Amino acid sequence: MLKNLRFHLSRVSTNSKTGPIPVSTSSKATCPPTYPFLGQGCYGENHGLNFHWQAVTDGSRGVTAPEFFRLIGSLFPDEFWRHNQAGDLPHTRGRISRRFLRGLIAANHGKRGYTHSHHDLALGENLALIRQANRQGFTVNVSTETETAADRAVAAGLPAVVTVPSTETRTAWNTPAGHRVVVCPAQREGSTVDCATCQLCYQRPAGLIVAFLAHGTSKAKANAAIAGVAA
Repeated sequence: MLKNLRFHLSRVSTNSKTGPIPVSTSSKATCPPTYPFLGQGCYGENHGLNFHWQAVTDGSRGVTAPEFFRLIGSLFPDEFWRHNQAGDLPHTRGRISRRFLRGLIAANHGKRGYTHSHHDLALGENLALIRQANRQGFTVNVSTETETAADRAVAAGLPAVVTVPSTETRTAWNTPAGHRVVVCPAQREGSTVDCATCQLCYQRPAGLIVAFLAHGTSKAKANAAIAGVAA
């Protein structure tokens, strides 16, 4: 239940990938049943971040949803921030919490927040709620593990991202449906870009898909999970 979940806001991230922006972390229970990486290469389970994520999950860090909304509302006008460096949107058996997401949309008003979600668009109101969030200024990227799934999300009018094996050498290509895919600029060799300077996950041309290379200490497990989804 929502009242049992905790949410943490780091006002200035020390993560070199995101850059010095506000980032949040949500209880592990927010990850949906369809999430393929939990225990199988999830970036949030890398040692340093997992310690923090577990502390949020067991309640020794973080706040309740209403308190979290107040923290988001207190961010500077037009501030760029990332929801969920670890975690997803609260749900009940895979159905996104309408109360939470609408509260988050309201708290984000006047700010530039974004997140990624593995929730199944076919369950309950998930599709309608994610569409509502994107219409009202809070960007929810649909996270996928295949180009076909990313194409479906784009066809539904939503921004999509796709996780690809760490061995991927291309930096750009087209999906079977003809949508352009670009590898996250921060992951390109020699890049000095971070989320703070890129912001593609917040706003980009319609139909452009961002690819993330499996990374972290358990990238081999993530590669195997991607292969399992594609099989």
